[in-house]
Amino acid sequence: MQCKHFGSCGACNLYELDFKKQLQEKSKKVSKLIGYENLALFESLEQNYRARAEFRIWHDGDICNYAMTNIDKNGVVKIDECHMVLEPIEDRMWKLLDIINSSQVLKRKLFGVEFLSSTLDDVLITMLYHKKLDDEWISEAKELESILKANIIGRSKGQKLILSKEHITEELSIDNIKYKYIQHDGGFTQPNPAVNEKMIGWAKEKAKSIGYGDLLESYCGLGNFTLPLSSCFDKVLATEVSKRSIYNAQQNCEINDISNINFVRLSSEEMSEALGGAREFNRLKDIDLKEFQFSCVLVDPPRAGLDDDTIKLISSIEHIIYISCNPETLARDLEVLRATHDIVDGAVFDQFPYTSHIESGVFLKNFEKIGSEVYFSNCF
Repeated sequence: MQCKHFGSCGACNLYELDFKKQLQEKSKKVSKLIGYENLALFESLEQNYRARAEFRIWHDGDICNYAMTNIDKNGVVKIDECHMVLEPIEDRMWKLLDIINSSQVLKRKLFGVEFLSSTLDDVLITMLYHKKLDDEWISEAKELESILKANIIGRSKGQKLILSKEHITEELSIDNIKYKYIQHDGGFTQPNPAVNEKMIGWAKEKAKSIGYGDLLESYCGLGNFTLPLSSCFDKVLATEVSKRSIYNAQQNCEINDISNINFVRLSSEEMSEALGGAREFNRLKDIDLKEFQFSCVLVDPPRAGLDDDTIKLISSIEHIIYISCNPETLARDLEVLRATHDIVDGAVFDQFPYTSHIESGVFLKNFEKIGSEVYFSNCF
């Protein structure tokens, strides 16, 4: 990818490295931190790979421009091209800006625009304002929806106007099976659909190698991993702290006609309390935890990594699939997990090309197979 803003825009800070070299350097960093060399590398597309993008709106007199934080993080840089976004975004963002600049209603006190897109050409555009949005704005925004063939949301302090819908639909192909995902405004989604397919595919390959038992998942989000991996297990218990994400995950379960997943709103700490028998939750009143025989756990925590109780809990499960967006906290957590488990496979996924951010995964197996009776005597 070539971009005239390399070196000034802060969105891409590895622009000087050859594209393939970027991933190799990231792999070296992960290998050194976790002490495992045989990492599989999963490349991104070189451009038009990002499904989420947020731009500031910079006002020069009566003209609006897109802007990003500059590379020195002490100001902004106005941009007039951005080749990292998916084509459905790139095709619309400049038409959107032209229409904004031709309308006093749309441009006044506009300070940001957020895009969410799928590979199915389904696009959600959220326009952020420092003013209350009125009927005049709604009228012009509806016309904008028609012109751009996109869904528009208007936001201001204490106000959210949804003109048509507040979600998009994505379709991912995993292990030759297509899965549909509804992705809501404000919910967490993986930013790079092509790499996300590879990442889920890698995780499913590990799950298929187990071949028995049930799956426990923490930080399940909207069911990104849960849906494809569910076919590898008898039952799945998937937890997530966000009420909205659990609702979204249940929607996705229904539209994919999957029936062996229990989605429950629990934080990772609450999950440990529930499975350890330390606390009862009304949210689990219809689920008999003793029916589960977990042969595998999948965790995909935020940058802070796992809490101590979760590490203690998953240490008692034979197989662990750990997806990480921060190799430093992954390495920290592995120091504890390696007391019971060995790394048997690992990978680096280039979710964020041209940046120093790293997404990686490790597959661990307990030194000795833990039988279900031992596991449940520990947890209950």
